[in-house]
Amino acid sequence: MSRAFVREPDGDLPEDLPELPISAQPNYVTARGLGQLRKRLADCEQALAARAADAANSRQSRALIERDIRWLQARLASAQWVPQDNRNPGRVAFGAEVRVADQNDRQQVYQIVGEDEAEPDAGRISWTSPLARALIGTSVGDVVTWSRPAGDLDIEVLEIHYRV
Repeated sequence: MSRAFVREPDGDLPEDLPELPISAQPNYVTARGLGQLRKRLADCEQALAARAADAANSRQSRALIERDIRWLQARLASAQWVPQDNRNPGRVAFGAEVRVADQNDRQQVYQIVGEDEAEPDAGRISWTSPLARALIGTSVGDVVTWSRPAGDLDIEVLEIHYRV
């Protein structure tokens, strides 16, 4: 038989899709992050229902959505909501919004959030990031060293806030 008629795996079939990786870290979430996961799951379930109603859609499309649903269900099942109302307002912890300044007095505000909620461009950083790890446990006035690929940077904690 000619090789031209033998189908080789190329990622086109649902069974070729690898599962999405799930972090080995605890899945801490803020109330906002938990809401985002729930909304993403509802959106995926709605998209899957729409695909099921339209038989012309590919199996691959449905398989991608089903994979996302499995991942979201796993993340929601492992979610550990961390309430903000019992935090020490004088110390940086999960959920804190922290205003910092570097040596050139450039200021930035970061919120320490769960891995799935992180958006560095919006100032939301994962609690597992080097910056968050440097900030957790600090107080206003503390100076910490942020180990970055571009080189270490000393930053001072100026303010700490928690959204309840």
